[in-house]
Amino acid sequence: MPSQSKMKLLFATLLLSSLLLSSSFLETATAYEESSYCSSKCTDRCSAAGVKDRCLKYCGICCSECKCVPSGTYGNKHECPCYRDKLNKKGKPKCP
Repeated sequence: MPSQSKMKLLFATLLLSSLLLSSSFLETATAYEESSYCSSKCTDRCSAAGVKDRCLKYCGICCSECKCVPSGTYGNKHECPCYRDKLNKKGKPKCP
């Protein structure tokens, strides 16, 4: 029969392994939910844009950084200050 110290070591190893596995699973699930959220919000936001691919690209970048997208196809940026305050290199609004 294994000694009590070996059993404690085995238990600690199994516990640590399960924590690491569950942590990586939650990280993946959260990234997927965020991606799905941003995709649907940006599709709505960019539905009336003249250059949809560029709008979707920058909206996606802003959404992933700010975790929000204003409602509607234009304006309403007061709903998401982070999204509103992002500027490009030229000092103009980055987010559509």
